[in-house]
Amino acid sequence: MILAERAARLAAEAKLAEAANAQPKQSSTEALIAHLKLAIEKLRRTLYGARSERAARLLDQLELELEELEELEAAATEDELAAEKAAGKTQTVRSFERKRPLRQPFPDDIERERVVLPAPTQCPCCGSARLSKLGERVTSTLEAIPRRFK
Repeated sequence: MILAERAARLAAEAKLAEAANAQPKQSSTEALIAHLKLAIEKLRRTLYGARSERAARLLDQLELELEELEELEAAATEDELAAEKAAGKTQTVRSFERKRPLRQPFPDDIERERVVLPAPTQCPCCGSARLSKLGERVTSTLEAIPRRFK
């Protein structure tokens, strides 16, 4: 009788090991469920031997935890299916891009004045006179003189 129980236990453990090896991509919840089923099976075997209240309470607790995990897994798969359906129904919307305001050029009849700021003749760091022009900046500003625009 003891040999039959031991053989049944070893067969159950071998079956769970085969299932774990056959599906290496099991999620963590599925692995936890398989582990809990194995623990429940072991505790049931100990219950049929010497009775213990602690083992019975532990078995009940593990069975409740297993039921909760199976419910969570079922809910998670339902949520994944709902998310896939919702993703299929969504439409892509272009983001809003603000148009920058374009300034109109000043009219040609307004008098213009050119102001040129003198550039340095020597480098302030090394004192070299070999300077080259890198670029220029042109700005237009409107000054209001009473009764006359410039």
